[in-house]
This record gives sequence, C-alpha cells and structure tokens, in this order.
Amino acid sequence: MGSKGSKTKGTAADRRAKIEELRRAEKARERRYRIITITSVTVIVAGLAVGGYFLVDASDKKDEKEAKVTSSVVRTGEFKGMKTWKNLGRTHVQGTVEYAMSPPVGGNHNQVWQNCNGDVYTKPLTKENAVHSLEHGAVWVTYTDKASKEDVEALTARVKKTPYSLMSPYQEQDSPIVLNAWGNQLDVQKASDPRVADFFKKFVQGKQTPEPGAYCTNGKTS
Repeated sequence: MGSKGSKTKGTAADRRAKIEELRRAEKARERRYRIITITSVTVIVAGLAVGGYFLVDASDKKDEKEAKVTSSVVRTGEFKGMKTWKNLGRTHVQGTVEYAMSPPVGGNHNQVWQNCNGDVYTKPLTKENAVHSLEHGAVWVTYTDKASKEDVEALTARVKKTPYSLMSPYQEQDSPIVLNAWGNQLDVQKASDPRVADFFKKFVQGKQTPEPGAYCTNGKTS
C-alpha cells in the first residue's frame, strides 16, 4: 500500500513538473514572438519613413524643376513673337550673301564690320558688314519709312547712348521697326513697346554673341 501511494505522488509531481516546463517553454515562445514582431514593425516603419522621405524629396525636386520651367517660359514671354535661328555660318567672304531672313541676323559675312559703337546711319548699310557687327554682340535697329518720326527719334536716342548698337533704314522688312541680334529678331510697331528695352538688355553683348568683346569701332563708317 505504501509503495503504491508513493508511486502515485511521484506521478502527480512529474505531471506538475511537466506542465510547468511546458508553461515556461510557451512563455519563452511568446517572448520570442513579441521580439520578432516588434523588430519587424520597427523595420517596416523605418522603411516607410525612408521611402516617404525619398518620395517627398522627389516630389520637391519635381516641383522645383517645374518652377524653373515656368519661370523660363515667363522670361521667353517678354519677347513674344521673336524669331530665332541656330547654326548660322560665320565664314568671311567677299561679295554679296543670300541670307535666309531679312534683315539678316547671322551667316557668312564680310571681314570688315560696320561701326556699332552707338552709331546711327541715315542711309541703308551693306548687309554683310552689319552682320559682322552682330557677330561682335551688337543690336542692330532697322526701320522703314512707315516708322513715325517720333519713333525714329526715340530709337536714335537709345542707340546713341548704347555701345554695341547701331541703327539704319531698311525698307525690305515687313514691320516698321525690327530689332536684330545674332540669331534673334523681333518685330515691333512702336518704339514705346516695352520689349525694346528688354531686347537691348538681353542681347547687347548677350550670351548669343559669337565673339564677345570684339571691336565695334575701327570698322566701316558708312
């Protein structure tokens, strides 16, 4: 009888020990699970934060790029109607040249430039000499007999006070007044057009100049 009771007590103790061991193992698994879960969530949140940064950064750069594009359009809008030409010839030649535009704003030209140190001419110029002046960074103002006396006087005053500019009559053009720089041309109707001042500011010795700083004196005078 005593032996049987002792055996029963031992079996119960073993069961309790086994249950306790299982509970400890379960708690250990729960701790590991919590650690894994917390770590995973932390990684995901960090990834989302970094990804969000790059998305915001990319968005900001896109907005910045679009803003630059918009501002460049506004700058171009100052010269609405302006025509431009690229890859114009620059060879010195003798005789006449057939130009693709009238007045010409670039192309092969005479080796002697027209004086353009604020020079105002009352007679038409030889195109090939005037084009050489544009190559030096001058703005050439041309006008027809349809331009009013007041406009001619206003443009004359502007040219005379502006180095690297010249002015002359030119009947073979559609507009009463045309502003010419190397590769660029703008028709205007009146000297009071605000684009006149903008054109001078942008193109007198502007970035379009093939030979910046070249002489506008010691050339042809008539």
